[in-house]
Amino acid sequence: MLLLTPEYWNDYALIDSGEFEKLERFGEYVLARPEPKAVWGKTLPDAEWQRLMHTAYSTGAGFGRMGREDSGTWNRIQRMPDQWPVDYRRGALQFRLRLGLTAFKHVGVFPEQAPNWDYIYSAVRGLSCERPKVLNLFAYTGAASLAARAAGADVVHLDAVRQVVGWARENMTLSGIDGIRWVVEDALKFVRREARRRNMYSGLILDPPAYGHGPEGERWKLDECLWELLQECAKILMSKDSFCVLNLYSNGFSALVADTAVAAAFGTGTVQESGELFLQDQFGKRLPLSVFTRFIR
Repeated sequence: MLLLTPEYWNDYALIDSGEFEKLERFGEYVLARPEPKAVWGKTLPDAEWQRLMHTAYSTGAGFGRMGREDSGTWNRIQRMPDQWPVDYRRGALQFRLRLGLTAFKHVGVFPEQAPNWDYIYSAVRGLSCERPKVLNLFAYTGAASLAARAAGADVVHLDAVRQVVGWARENMTLSGIDGIRWVVEDALKFVRREARRRNMYSGLILDPPAYGHGPEGERWKLDECLWELLQECAKILMSKDSFCVLNLYSNGFSALVADTAVAAAFGTGTVQESGELFLQDQFGKRLPLSVFTRFIR
């Protein structure tokens, strides 16, 4: 099992974590947000958190240690904009993301995913076909789509929320990239349709939420729908010269569960690896945030 964290990302840092919070720097601005997995104590005193932070998120009444995300509010401490850009640069892979303060504590990027962006870029570059097709499901604001497109793939970016797809479009424009195909659709419905049409892909990127709804109210629950999604995805992934990345945030799934499910659905890949993505604060505390499995064949 691999333990991976972003490396050498100048526009992001986890400064401190603890007492169910994390203190992060995104570009020029420092934010405090709830984090149910930060069960340990803070290293810095509260006064130092207050001195450093530009804004802190106050949760709704329903948020607790189990991680429920009722909407809340951002409490400004120092002047900062509602929206601002950050850059990701890792060798030849470079793109820009527009961040923003949302009502659900998110800012438009999950920084622990940076090792997957690097993997996607390298995987696409390693494929023998000239313009491989890559499908990014539950694609959010599009960092993984940008990584695949920057490597030369024809990318289909799918998310069920139209506003989020619009946000991803902004990120593409900011990055000086074009040519991504945008789809607002229920992921499972779309994959079933692609399988019927025998539309094949060289790469699949899956980052499903624990629960959610499609644009027409389709119900998604990870533990009920994941296996069917993987089975349908196996029908549209090329049997050779292809890759797949699955990321899971649900506390109920381990890396071994993800690894076993993918192997059962797709067959053993040429190179299959799994593990956890984490962020490490400046005092060495490691904050685990998701599990992943991925393969190239």
